[in-house]
Amino acid sequence: MSETYSVKMRASSDGRHVSGAEKIVPVGSVSKVASRLVERALSHERGTPDFINVKIESLSSDILRLKALPVMTHVVATPAEGRALAARLLAEAGIANVDEIMVRFSETHSLRGAMLLDADTLERLEPDQSRGVRATYMDDAAALAKGTAGVKNHYAEAIVLATKVQNAPNIIAEICVSDDPDYVTGYVATRELGYRRITVLKEKGDPNGGRIFLYRGPRDGVAKTIEFLEKTPVLVDDVPTLSCAANAPRRFDGLADALDARQAAGLSRRCRTLEGPTGPTAIVDGRELVVFASNDYLDLARDPRVVKAAADAANEFGAGSGGARLTTGTQPPHVRLESALAKFKGSEAVLLYGTGYMANVGAISALVGKGDVVLSDELNHASIIDGCRLSGADVLVYRHGDMEDLDRKLGACREHRRRLAVSDGVFSMDGDILDLPRFLEVTRRHDVFSMVDEAHATGVVGCTGRGLAEHFGCELPDVLMGTLSKALGSEGGFVCGSKLLVEYLRNMSRPFIFSTAPGAPAMAAALAALEVLVAEPGRVAKLRENIALFVSELARHGVSVRGETAIVPVVVGDEKKALAASAALEELGFLVPAIRYPTVARGAARLRVALMSAHTPEQLRAAASSLAKILKS
Repeated sequence: MSETYSVKMRASSDGRHVSGAEKIVPVGSVSKVASRLVERALSHERGTPDFINVKIESLSSDILRLKALPVMTHVVATPAEGRALAARLLAEAGIANVDEIMVRFSETHSLRGAMLLDADTLERLEPDQSRGVRATYMDDAAALAKGTAGVKNHYAEAIVLATKVQNAPNIIAEICVSDDPDYVTGYVATRELGYRRITVLKEKGDPNGGRIFLYRGPRDGVAKTIEFLEKTPVLVDDVPTLSCAANAPRRFDGLADALDARQAAGLSRRCRTLEGPTGPTAIVDGRELVVFASNDYLDLARDPRVVKAAADAANEFGAGSGGARLTTGTQPPHVRLESALAKFKGSEAVLLYGTGYMANVGAISALVGKGDVVLSDELNHASIIDGCRLSGADVLVYRHGDMEDLDRKLGACREHRRRLAVSDGVFSMDGDILDLPRFLEVTRRHDVFSMVDEAHATGVVGCTGRGLAEHFGCELPDVLMGTLSKALGSEGGFVCGSKLLVEYLRNMSRPFIFSTAPGAPAMAAALAALEVLVAEPGRVAKLRENIALFVSELARHGVSVRGETAIVPVVVGDEKKALAASAALEELGFLVPAIRYPTVARGAARLRVALMSAHTPEQLRAAASSLAKILKS
């Protein structure tokens, strides 16, 4: 880098250190960066300085480039928890005198630099113990490109410093706490562990901070270590961003910490943009992939009849409904769809909701409240769980699919005013089916409300896709929830039941009462899809054939999975391994999502294969073969 300069700022008030920062920039940026650093000094949380020193000096072109330490965030609740974690990390680095080192940390509060401490003897090694050792001449190599040179960024600056320190000869570890009273995060760094960010290491408002560099080596090597720390110019590459919030106001720190912790644990998520309709294939990030991630099980979302119905309704009724169903939002497509769904499911009446999520929350919270009890399967969908919590009723969780456990727990809560037992019909992450006859026998013997979520059963289970009652040849539950957004290829949710139940929900269910009605185009599309499903039950049969073929192909390659429905889970266990398997499948041309905590339990991460009636035998065989090879490797 030609014509490179170091720009340093130091600010103080009555001789007390207030702020300090430094940047390495090309000559053309010196003025702008110096101005930013002065503004930073004048707005520091430690107060307004009465002295600001800006030092600008030319550097030689011989600047060392280092790769940033790997980063992991540890979210803790209290300073005591943070300090205990810091001590454990130092012990993991092979340091024996951890407790004494932590006690010595208070001696760093008055230093302008860091304490250089022998990791074994605890002897201080700085030539000037009133000043300490300063690590200087360093910067984030990408700061200029990102437009953040000179902008305050605790996170990036700390990684840059820690990276330089850990590359110094004979330094084996560092512990640091910021002296910014509003910044409570600190870190422990070692070459082996990388940069371990600890979210709370002091109380908010505490102006005390400091750092200790831990040295292990001969005494005649100390001068070389200090020379590297204080004189060698360093640019650090690949400094990771912090949850897209490096420059956010301090009040966002907690959000950034939580996101960063998820990223470190392999739990962060992002949206993928799929170009065009999502059939069995789609263009993802410019590349065609075979899609095993869609809930459009019968490939109806792109059916020309369904698309035309939506377009015609938009032309006739407009794009949106304009109001809630009880005011101005009910239009002919809503009425026609409710009637058709009731006939299809064999129920007296149906009530439409904006989403399936709203249908579950709305039905549960209307039926039970304080003084009531809900019995919920332990693997129920999040919308059921949230409906239970929001209702205010007592919640008892019974073991997955265990009707004996449900029976026992219902028998133990007879004192509650109203009781409701609720279960997924097809469990969305496991693909297994509720034993509906047994569920109804138990709930009716105890005279409690029965509710089943058929979001993943409608269009999939039963000879003609009518759901669990058709599959088992039994009656319907009291409350039957479904969605329009999966096999029916549209969007929205619904609840089936008696006329009394539906009238009650129409008057008592807050998500229905206080939400704008779904638009007529979506309702017309769902009605057209339902008509196609009734006229072409072979789609359901083709889906079952595809399920059987895919499961048998996996078995042929040595992978045993459940294959009752269109959801075929392949449990991997470790979250990062599941992500790696998903990425490997994508490289081979298959979009198969990794499902991780909190959607499933910790350590139960999986590949969730969603099958469609439109998948070809060749696509299914190729996917099964590739998946098996990746799992074995």
